[in-house]
Order: sequence, then structure tokens, then C-alpha cells
Amino acid sequence: MDTIGQRFNRLTQLGFPARFPLVQFPNLPLILAFVLGTASRFVTGVDHNYLRAASYLAMTVWAYEELAHGSNWFRRLLGLAFVGILVTRVARAIRS
Repeated sequence: MDTIGQRFNRLTQLGFPARFPLVQFPNLPLILAFVLGTASRFVTGVDHNYLRAASYLAMTVWAYEELAHGSNWFRRLLGLAFVGILVTRVARAIRS
């Protein structure tokens, strides 16, 4: 019998189209980035900053994983693009 973790890992391997996945089911770092980013919109002050920072960290982990271990050149390029976007966003957040 499969564990929940094994089932989730199989689910995150699903992609469309199957031979050259452009779209895949979100993995754990990407799910965390979305959840934390959304949660940061509903709080203010220090909590907002902590949730936003955690969201950026989760997105950075996802982008690195895509860049280093993406299933094809498109997924690796997507990871590189998001690394650039995240560097820009963090730099802008530091300046403000």
C-alpha cells in the first residue's frame, strides 16, 4: 500500500503534455509559496513581513529545484526566470 507521501510524489510528476511537460501539478514548495503569499495579504505589520518572506523562500526553493532538476529545458528556463523575478522583488522590498 502506498503512503500519502508516495501518492503525492506521483501526483507531482504528472505533467502536460506527457512527453514535454510544460504544466505540472504543484510540488510542496510551490504550494507553500502560494498559501503563505495569500495569507500575507490578510495580516499586517510584522506578521505580514514574516509570511511574505517565507513565501519568497518557498518560491526560491521551487525555482532552484526547477533550475537544477527541471524535466526539460523549458522547466529549467522557468526556474531561471523566477530566480530573476525573486531577486528583483527582494531587492525592491529591501529598498522600501
